[in-house]
This record gives sequence, structure tokens and C-alpha cells, in this order.
Amino acid sequence: MNITDRPARRNLHNMVAGLVLLLLLSSVGVAQNCNGPTRLKIKSTVLGEHRDVLVRTPTRYEANNIAYPVFYMTDGDAHMGHTSSTIDWLVMNGRMSDMIVVGITNKDRTRDLTPAKGMGNDARFATAGGADNFLKFIEIELIPEIEKRYRVQPYRVLAGHSLGGLFAVHALITRPDLFNAYVAVSPSIQWAGGSILKGAEQFFNNRKELRATLYTSLGNEPGDIVKPFEEFRQLLARTQIKGFEIEAQQMMDEDHGSVVLRSYYFGLRKIYDGWQMPHDLAAGAFLGMKAADEHYKWLSRKFGYLISTPEGLINLIGYQYLEAGSPDEAIATFRTNVERYPDSANVYDSLAEAYEKGGRFDLATPLYEKAMVLGQQNKDPHTNYYSANFSRSTAKLRKTEAAKQNANIKPD
Repeated sequence: MNITDRPARRNLHNMVAGLVLLLLLSSVGVAQNCNGPTRLKIKSTVLGEHRDVLVRTPTRYEANNIAYPVFYMTDGDAHMGHTSSTIDWLVMNGRMSDMIVVGITNKDRTRDLTPAKGMGNDARFATAGGADNFLKFIEIELIPEIEKRYRVQPYRVLAGHSLGGLFAVHALITRPDLFNAYVAVSPSIQWAGGSILKGAEQFFNNRKELRATLYTSLGNEPGDIVKPFEEFRQLLARTQIKGFEIEAQQMMDEDHGSVVLRSYYFGLRKIYDGWQMPHDLAAGAFLGMKAADEHYKWLSRKFGYLISTPEGLINLIGYQYLEAGSPDEAIATFRTNVERYPDSANVYDSLAEAYEKGGRFDLATPLYEKAMVLGQQNKDPHTNYYSANFSRSTAKLRKTEAAKQNANIKPD
């Protein structure tokens, strides 16, 4: 089934020009997440306490067998809502993969997110300096628990704001292989006299290669946070580590509180740079399977795990061939989708349509039936559509067979 429910199609150029919109529409069902997060209580031996963690899974997680990368963030109770919505929006627009979101809630924020003592005799910060222990909790208790409970890919992002941003930088330079990407928003680089700058400089100078991404940002924030951030940004600009992707940005129209929402958006855009299929709509570029598969092979190398060409994209390529008057190529493409996604009802429906357009009702009808049955089993929202297609094709098949029988009857 074409995701656009078969609107009037004018020509190939118009269809290709609508490719981005079609991709957007094809992911709406995946991206709109109405489910709230699950609260897990983890007994931590490392921290000597119970910790609450919020976990938000993608829509239809329970109805598929897909494994997802994981977005870990500090201050989870404060940022779960807008972060989940940001991911939904980017997924819906084809800018990134969907993700499991893990938000770690606070007990003693200062203790957990600061790598060293350091705010004089201020009683508010008396417990500071527990970041290494908190990172150990994440590494040996939280991550294994998430990976035991959920289907995950070996790709992790760590994000934090303010002291959480400081913690993300600390994690990068002390446990660089624990996460694949980092979003450090308004990092409190000034903590403990900016001592983390020395650690970062030493790490960057000694590291030759690092397959990781770092996005860091600052709002319009007067005070002692600005100069250390600028020094950190200059340090990053001098860094020549192979494979290390970096972006540092200051948003002068945001303050310390508001900068986090836009930063998580731009941070994810940076991490997933290149996710979209390259296209040249002005030139009416024709997208083929070879180009699509090559793109997703490149993404697999970039992210370090297998990323298959999506079912929806293969479906679109098949319809491009069909509209271009290339039924053999369309059928071959739809067959590829059946082979790769045999549990999807829609792939059988699309292949059936290609056969039906060629008058092969004998081949189309059982495929429509397969789509209908799978749709019922999977509670597919388009099941009624598959059923109607099966009924129509069945009627056409009977009519065709009756016509053949009548033609074979010779008069006396």
C-alpha cells in the first residue's frame, strides 16, 4: 500500500519532488508517541541507595522486534518531556532513528554530577565530588539493567545540562568508550577553578583517534561560566583527533534555563548528521535500491551497527518504478521488501498492487490475502484497507476466470 493512500498521481517528477513529504508521512505512525515513561527503581550497590530511572520506549515498541540506540540523560525528571518530543519530531521528519530514552532522576545532584570538590565553604556543595562513582553506577549497574530489560543497539548517547553538561564532559575524557556521543549543554566548566579544562586538554592531546560526537552549547549567561566555556570551545577547535566530530555553539537569544531544549535538538541533529537520504529534488533525481542500500551501509559504518534500508523507503522506490512505467523493476523492488520484511502486511499489499496493475489477479489475490491476515495478527491500522483490496482482487479474479471458461466453450 502506498502510504499516501493513492492520491491522484500526475507524473514521476511530481512524485519524486514529494519524496521528503512521503518519507515524513511514512514515519508518522512510528514517531507519534503517546505513551508515558516507565519508572524503574534500581537498587544500587555502588551508590548505596535506590535510584529512580525513567524509561521511554518508541511507539509500537511492544509490537515489533526492533532494537534501538539509547539516549541517557541526567535530570531525567526535568527533561523527559521535551526530549521525547524532540526525538519524535526529528524521527517524524526523517532526521534520525528512534531511540529509547533513559532519564536518571536526582537524589543528590551536586554529589553525582561534579568530578571534584570545589565551591569554597558553601554548604550547598558540601557533598560534591562524586561524579566518578555516579559514572560507575551508570556503567556497571544502570546500562546492564537497561540492556537486560530492553532491545538495544550498541550505540549510546549521554546528555546533560549545567552540572549535567559538566558530567558529560567528564565522562567523555575519563570513560571515552562508554558512550558514542555526548551533548553537554551549558557545562559548568568553571567548577573547581576550571580544573576539567586541564584534564580535557591532556586527553585531547594524547588521543589520536576517537569515534565519537560531541555537541556543546551555551546560552546568553553572564558570569563565571562564559570564559571557561570559551576556553573549552577554543580547545575543541584545536583538536585534531581522527573520527571525533565536534560542534560548539552559543545561543545569545537563550538563557541558562531555556538553552537546553534547543540544544538537545541541535545536538541530535549533529549526532545524526547525514541520516537523511541525499536527494536532488530540483533535478528530479530518481532514487533506486542501489543508492538506498549504499546509503544505509554508510550509516551502518558511521554508527557501528547494522542499519537496514527501511521498509517504507523501499516501498516508495517500488512505487516510483511503478509510476515510471517500469513494472518489472517495481515488482523486483517490492519482492525485495517482502524478503527483508516478511512480517509486515504492507509489503505484500504493495507487491499485490503491482501484479494487479498488470492484470495478474491470480498472483495479486493471495498476496492481498496474506496482507489481510498479517494485518489482523499485527493489529495493523490499515487492515480494513487490505481486506477491501483482497475482496476487490478476488472479484476480478473470478470474473477473469469465468471469461476464460466462457471463451473455451465451443458452440454446437
